[in-house]
Parts: sequence; structure tokens; C-alpha cells
Amino acid sequence: MLSRLMSGSSRSLEREYSCTVRLLDDSEYTCTIQRDAKGQYLFDLLCHHLNLLEKDYFGIRFVDPDKQRHWLEFTKSVVKQLRSQPPFTMCFRVKFYPADPAALKEEITRYLVFLQIKRDLYHGRLLCKTSDAALLAAYILQAEIGDYDPGKHPEGYSSKFQFFPKHSEKLEKKIAEIHKTELRMCREMLRFWPSLLSGLLFFKETRGSTSLNGMR
Repeated sequence: MLSRLMSGSSRSLEREYSCTVRLLDDSEYTCTIQRDAKGQYLFDLLCHHLNLLEKDYFGIRFVDPDKQRHWLEFTKSVVKQLRSQPPFTMCFRVKFYPADPAALKEEITRYLVFLQIKRDLYHGRLLCKTSDAALLAAYILQAEIGDYDPGKHPEGYSSKFQFFPKHSEKLEKKIAEIHKTELRMCREMLRFWPSLLSGLLFFKETRGSTSLNGMR
């Protein structure tokens, strides 16, 4: 009798798997799921952790044993989709960009979309003219440090930020020039984020895909 109970307990423990999900700010969320847990369950755990209500733009991405990227399907078992040995590692990412960023209601949603665009730019997934790249980087710089202040921002201050895989000193100076002369921080963050995202997403819609389904 005791051996059967121990065997049952062992099988129960075997049905639990540790999952680590890398978030857009490079932090990690770790949880335990059952063997038959669906993708929707894991996604809901993440959204609750982030206090995220506008969920439709986001998804969970993973890399299979053949090094191919996939979006986790919410109606299927997480364990069966990954086909790898635990502990499992996945990424929380933007799957669809909003057509109208000003329509986003929640500050956390705007912030996460901003982080995704910033990440795509840094990893070279947004291909553009130098002038467009400088403008995008200046928007990001504005979000990071606010208005230009000569007392706080000495010559070459923009070089401390890595916006692209690689860039020239000339581009750095152009970014700083735009930040100094063309951009102004909005007084209210609820006004600032839509303005920032409108510029970033206009670029995304005209230069690239608004869907992140693997096609760049």
C-alpha cells in the first residue's frame, strides 16, 4: 500500500515542470506547470504577473531542438509543443503591433511595445535609412533620459547608449543633435507614450511588417 502511494506521489511530481520566461525588460519570470497545462494557462500567469490587460498584442516564443523559432499555441500542451528537456525557457514578446498606438489604454502595454521596438532596433531587425535610424534612436534617448540638459549631458553623452548592432560617430552626433533641438518631453506621461509610439510605429508600418510571426 505504502509503495503504491509513493509511486503515485512520484508520478505526480514528474508531471510538474519548471518554466522560465524571459521578459522584454530582460528580467525573468519562473513558474511551475503541470504536464497537461495549455499555453493559455502559462500566458495568463504571465499577464497576471505583469498586470497586463491588453493581451492580444503579445505572445510567448520558444526555440525548438532544431533551433527554429515558434509561437506557443494557447490551445495545445506546453510540454508537447516544446519537445525539449526541462527546465523550459521561453520569451515573452510582442506578436502583433497595434495599428493605432494612441488607442492603447494601459501604460504597461505602451511600455512593453516600446521595449519590443527598442529591442528590434538594437538587434538589427529594423532596416532603415540613416536619417530614420537617427530619429528612432533620438526618440528612445528621449524616453531614457528626458530633455537635453547641458549640465547633465556633456559632449558625447549619446555614445553611452547602444541603439544598433553597430553605428558610426557621425550617427551618434546626429542622434544627439535631434535630441537637443527637435524633441521635447511631454509633461504628462499619458501624452508622451502615444506620441513616442506613433513615431516608432509609423516607421514600423512603412518600413516593415506589423506582424511578428517570424517574417522580418
